[in-house]
Amino acid sequence: MSFQSLGLAPELLRAVADEGYARPTPIQQEAIPLALAGRDLIGSAQTGTGKTAAFMLPILQRLAGGDRGHALRALILVPTRELAEQVLQSARAYGRHVRVTAAAVYGGVGMEPQTRALKHGADIVVATPGRLLDHMERGHVDFSRLEVLVLDEADRMLDMGFAPDVRRILAALPDKRQTMLFSATISPEVDALARRALDGHASVEIGRRATPAEGVEHVIVAVDKLQKRGVLAKILQAKPAGQTLIFTRTKYGADKLVTFLRREGIPAHAIHGDKAQSHRTRTLDAFRSGAADVLVATDIAARGIDVDGIRMVVNFDVPHDPEVYVHRVGRTARAGARGLALTLLSPDEWLLMGDIEKLVGQVFPREVIPGFEPSVPPLQPRALKLEPARPARSVRARVGGRRRR
Repeated sequence: MSFQSLGLAPELLRAVADEGYARPTPIQQEAIPLALAGRDLIGSAQTGTGKTAAFMLPILQRLAGGDRGHALRALILVPTRELAEQVLQSARAYGRHVRVTAAAVYGGVGMEPQTRALKHGADIVVATPGRLLDHMERGHVDFSRLEVLVLDEADRMLDMGFAPDVRRILAALPDKRQTMLFSATISPEVDALARRALDGHASVEIGRRATPAEGVEHVIVAVDKLQKRGVLAKILQAKPAGQTLIFTRTKYGADKLVTFLRREGIPAHAIHGDKAQSHRTRTLDAFRSGAADVLVATDIAARGIDVDGIRMVVNFDVPHDPEVYVHRVGRTARAGARGLALTLLSPDEWLLMGDIEKLVGQVFPREVIPGFEPSVPPLQPRALKLEPARPARSVRARVGGRRRR
């Protein structure tokens, strides 16, 4: 299937071609025609499958064909500042050949430029819930001509505690509107939000829920907790050039890990909520451009990282929520590419890894790096009628590891 077959306007097809895309992804194939028809829609697909274009292209086509005027006509709610900037850049890229304006509204920066954009009447506003409410309380926002609402990354928005803010925003919007909700997973909480926000919606689900993307190779390295930093440094020093995204549970842990890696000669950078917005923007720009190869992030800060070239994702800390693992490793192997998901597993995290394997429907062999053998031999997962994962060779081959049997 081609983009031409989806019913998009020539100006949008030109922009898609400018971005280098020849064929729509499965979520785009299914969602775009429904969105163009004005249907309310729930879209569920793995991270990195092109959800942003699935709603942005129909929005641009609808707004470009309507009456021009200085008014907010499409609102896109997102959980983080980084994702707001990412979606804004998509609006500008896909809308370069149409007369549609877009602005982003999020915390951590001054309100005055955002106030000017809202009062001037940007056609599309991409916003985080908290900052949008600040503007609403100050009378800066006029929803009277709103036509489209998108709830993007709805699962993360609810996980971050934004449900009350989202409900307040929904109560201020016109009842007559098109609403689209996109989420990597559809939890009971997301279902409840959909029932409140959508009317007679269609559903598009691509792939099995909570399943890592195709093309991800999973590597589990067993190691004592205090040896994790040394193992990671050895792997990073041995790996070929390429971008690596490392996840820690805490902001303090991210900073501490960056300090260690830099002492080992690895130019790592951290991004998390305590960093100034200007620092976060510079760091992300460097990572996207390839000027920075190693980025250490917390889960919340990483929600806006949309980089096709990430070759390895590292779980320095195993997440407590199995679905977070799926979100994390979805940052590699995007758009049909292949990638590596490396997890450093200490004995206190064995049960967490077992929960992840149950969720994704696979078991992963535990590997050991010579010189960093854990004090407790890694417990191999028992077969649970799950599909065995393909043995991972890439990390072992580079650093001399061996599999525990």
